[in-house]
Amino acid sequence: MKISLVVPCYNEVQNIIPFWELVKETFAGQNYEVIFINDGSKDGTLSKLKEVYNYNKDCVTVVSFSRNFGKEAAILAGLERVSGDYASIIDSDLQQPPGIVLEMVGFLEKNNEFDIVAAYQKERSEGKIISGIKNCFYKLINKVCEIEFYPGASDFRTFRKNVIEAIISMKEYFRFSKGIFSWVGFETYYMPYIANKRYSGESKWSFFKLLKYALEGFLSFTTFPLKIATYLGFGISFAALVYMVVVFIQKIFFAIDVPGYPTIVVLVLLLGGIQLLILGIMGEYIARTYIQGKNRPVYIVKEYLAKESCIISEENLTNNKI
Repeated sequence: MKISLVVPCYNEVQNIIPFWELVKETFAGQNYEVIFINDGSKDGTLSKLKEVYNYNKDCVTVVSFSRNFGKEAAILAGLERVSGDYASIIDSDLQQPPGIVLEMVGFLEKNNEFDIVAAYQKERSEGKIISGIKNCFYKLINKVCEIEFYPGASDFRTFRKNVIEAIISMKEYFRFSKGIFSWVGFETYYMPYIANKRYSGESKWSFFKLLKYALEGFLSFTTFPLKIATYLGFGISFAALVYMVVVFIQKIFFAIDVPGYPTIVVLVLLLGGIQLLILGIMGEYIARTYIQGKNRPVYIVKEYLAKESCIISEENLTNNKI
């Protein structure tokens, strides 16, 4: 049995060495490999990764992107290069204890009916506003999407080999990993854990990045936003019909003059805003189709450090990188 750790890194220069030391301590006596993906870091992260690689060439692989392509691309790049029977995605900021990986692998070995173990935090230290927004996101997306999103489940997961093959077979450019993990199916066990404090630095996930990430989930795994046009069309048409009846009654039976100019202005602005909203939603889907049709790589590798057997297999990876 071999365990593969996929570790996306973006500006984690102060966390790389402590993370690696903890991994060595945790996995002592285990057959394992660590695949670091440098996602266009600008703070010296790559130099630290090279330092780790130079002293541990037998079990460390470093994939360095030409620029920042995002965590989703980094996850894909790592999963494409795993050679273990099990693969785990873990962050390098030490919030996710490497020891949990051993627990997840142990669970899969004892429970053949499960193929994935997804970790979620028992207690979250984030503010009430962020927590409330996340809860609303999960409730809403589960109502409009055909697949289920488990509230609070992160990318901190362990997969069997067959799941990894299914994930990397999905060639979409706009990748929303949580949705992909659910879409491929397979039995998933959700394991609670307690997250540590970040060892150094600050989280890369600001409020607006989280909002953008949530929007990505909606656009990637549901067409419900496109149906809004139909619902709004029916609703506005019904409201217009009711209003027409009201105006008719007021004019014929009560001789009430209905002010025309303000009503017309309000209706024009309202309908114009709704039309622009719908066009914007349609534009998002069309833009994604357009970019997907270009068949651009999900990421581009600038530098690749691995033992010779891994470098040979690298030649076969032509679908998602250059």
